[in-house]
Amino acid sequence: MNPTASATLQRVLPPLRLGPITVDTPVVLAPMAGVTNRAFRSLCREAGASTGHHPGLYVAEMVTSRALVERNTEALRIVTFGDDETPRSAQVYGVDPATVGAAVRIIASEDRADHVDLNFGCPVPKVTRKGGGGALPWKRTLFTDIVRAAVEAATPYGVPVTVKMREGIDDDHLTYLEAGAIAEGLGVAAVALHARTVAQHYSGAARWPSIARLKETVTSIPVLGNGDIWSGDDALRMVRETGADGVVVGRGCQGRPWLFADLAAAFHGETVRVRPTLAQVAQTVYRHGELMIDYYRDGDTAAHAAEAEGKAMRDLRKHMAWYLKGYAVGGEARHALALVSTLAQLRERLDALGDAPYPGEAAEGQRGRAGTPKTPHLPYGWLDSRELDAAWEAKLREAELSVSGG
Repeated sequence: MNPTASATLQRVLPPLRLGPITVDTPVVLAPMAGVTNRAFRSLCREAGASTGHHPGLYVAEMVTSRALVERNTEALRIVTFGDDETPRSAQVYGVDPATVGAAVRIIASEDRADHVDLNFGCPVPKVTRKGGGGALPWKRTLFTDIVRAAVEAATPYGVPVTVKMREGIDDDHLTYLEAGAIAEGLGVAAVALHARTVAQHYSGAARWPSIARLKETVTSIPVLGNGDIWSGDDALRMVRETGADGVVVGRGCQGRPWLFADLAAAFHGETVRVRPTLAQVAQTVYRHGELMIDYYRDGDTAAHAAEAEGKAMRDLRKHMAWYLKGYAVGGEARHALALVSTLAQLRERLDALGDAPYPGEAAEGQRGRAGTPKTPHLPYGWLDSRELDAAWEAKLREAELSVSGG
């Protein structure tokens, strides 16, 4: 599914610099729980590299700090990267400065990643109800202590730390400008803003003017924009309207790993865009399946091959609706693909789809359910003060999740 050649024009942005790391194409794959595992990252990276340009930065799924400190098997799997992954990027979530610092030290001192991102943007209730994710910057001292702990843990090893956040909890409790300035002062390498509040979740339109305001506030490090980037042209419009130094892409690539080819081409001034036929989409799905099996085998012996194949196919099922969005595929065929259990079965059912041209706008835009605004789930009394007392600090230490979060 290589894009066709086009005349090279002037590149849109200079390379993205994160401390000692230079990312020639200023595009970042956002971590998404259950989606951006090593297999999907490889698929996206292959697409981006097909343009002949550096494909960008691809962040692993979010991992909780306590899970890393406890050497949880799944947490360690999340921060295990493939040989093709350069630079290696991990995202850490936590609500206790000491635990976050210890987790970042493990990643940096054991050479598990080249870059660490801190999650202050997750809107999922299981995270925010414990004071984490997008709710945490409201407690300014806690936010400061966590960022400082991470930077101090990573700096001796030359590992840059970045911060990803939302505008705030809701329109009455915005924190992004203050949090951006604090993070900049503490020595982070970049800040990224998903231009929505926790209350918005993924509903409505991302408010790109907030990215521009953050860019005016944070001036010495890169500012990255996130939200409603469904195409290479959307990315160009975002940087043009906000002055952002690069973009972070999440839901827009679900079922569309070739979006990273469009983004790489767009940022290097090329007009080519990928418009796959149904048969080409099917080939991408099959490649995704192969990579997923390799991910679940992860060095296991042949005796575990069947188990790994089964896990891989079950994991792949949730991607099917995203891949087939807009294509004229009947309900029976879609249902059959959502029940595949072996790679051979996947091949057979994909081949039965035949071919069809790219369906245009029907295959683009919103992926999954945006939902509606939601009242944020917060700890009782969370909004009463910007600071924490000793009792709250103890509660937060107890609240650290021991599994990877959403």
